[in-house]
Amino acid sequence: MENLCSEAINELSGAMLKVQAEISPAVKDRENPFAKARYATLNSVVEASREALLKHGIWLVQYSVPAEQGHLGLVTKLIHAASGQWQASLMVMPLPKADPQGYGSALTYARRYSLAALVGLVVEDDDGEAACGRSRKERKKATLDNRSVVPDSSSASDLEPGNTPPAESENEILKKLPHLEGINYQLVTTPDGRACVIATGHTAAKKEMLSAAGFRRNAERKIWWRYADAA
Repeated sequence: MENLCSEAINELSGAMLKVQAEISPAVKDRENPFAKARYATLNSVVEASREALLKHGIWLVQYSVPAEQGHLGLVTKLIHAASGQWQASLMVMPLPKADPQGYGSALTYARRYSLAALVGLVVEDDDGEAACGRSRKERKKATLDNRSVVPDSSSASDLEPGNTPPAESENEILKKLPHLEGINYQLVTTPDGRACVIATGHTAAKKEMLSAAGFRRNAERKIWWRYADAA
């Protein structure tokens, strides 16, 4: 994209100031089972911003654009209905795997982060919520009550071992890992679209070396894992 905004954006800016004064943080409504941490889905990000955008006449549109092989290009655009003024962002990110499911997961991931960045949306701070007196049970109820019907392509199937990134990326990632006797490595994709390495085999005898290589143990699932792009 040559231009990321219209020639003038004064009307749009005025409307967006009102939008940002009204939007609430996105609720963390899903858990990453590997990191055991919650994150805000696309549903939550859309729900947090949609009402304020519509109220002040802002049309949100997101669409894919051509990108280099193995990558996804996504344009996120805010258009002020009354004046026609607009502002946009372009995100290009690698696909976690070269198939329709990988494309869908990447699209959901890109839409979520692009929208949040463009409208200035932040994610709910659990510690801050607790300080305000809201219990975890109350926050969970609020999440369920405010879920959007916008589809989210992330699903439990993304965690299946067969769902791996492209072979080129897999080879580059795996050859950087330490060779440990009795340990096998496997790539999977987490629900938030990130490539993750799982170590299997005689992990109990190699736990110190796995820990030194950046792996963490998920006691609930009884696996050792790390993000593929971890240093």
